[in-house]
Amino acid sequence: MDSVKDWPVQERPREKMAELGVSNLSDAELLAILLGTGIPGKDVVAYSRDLLQTFKGIGGMLSAPARDLLAQRGLGPARVMQLQVVMEISRRYLSWQLQREDGFTQPAMVRDYLTAQLRHQQREVFVVLLLDSQHRLLKYVELFHGTINAAPVYPREIIKLVMQHNAAAVILAHNHPSGVAEPSQADQRVTERLKRALGLIDVALLDHFVIGAGDPVSFAERGLL
Repeated sequence: MDSVKDWPVQERPREKMAELGVSNLSDAELLAILLGTGIPGKDVVAYSRDLLQTFKGIGGMLSAPARDLLAQRGLGPARVMQLQVVMEISRRYLSWQLQREDGFTQPAMVRDYLTAQLRHQQREVFVVLLLDSQHRLLKYVELFHGTINAAPVYPREIIKLVMQHNAAAVILAHNHPSGVAEPSQADQRVTERLKRALGLIDVALLDHFVIGAGDPVSFAERGLL
């Protein structure tokens, strides 16, 4: 099999990036540049395509647990750490964007941020986004952790956190490690209880997102708030 060096210049990922810009690269080409080399019998682009197929896309790969990545041929500790660094940079970039004045005018950005934070978690995590009066992000807090399918939620802890940071509004989120993002009856009961508790101190509950394997579900969009 020919190596990447034997390909036409315009088809090599690095040269294509230099000529056309990074946004014109496919997911496999981006991953190929990050990995640098393939494995015996496969050039780096073909190897990258195989990895993306295994993990069902770039999002699945970057959010996969380290043990799943290490189980793949050719992904040793150094490469896995590279992938984890990329994921953490993306999380911090999204967090930085949300702290800007216009962060919460873009709901898709909030979804992306919460998905990056929660989709890789192996147990249920309940988080609180604390917002100021302009709805800019003050703090992201992973407040409660549960088993594979449950996390205890205590309103008094959320109220204490809100008061501590003088937050004016709140967005809640939690993940479903089972992969199904559909809100349960228990999710709806907890959300209603928290909405009432926050209302007593004049703090708005803007939304509650459930993160699963597919698209996140918004309580506000479903009319559940």
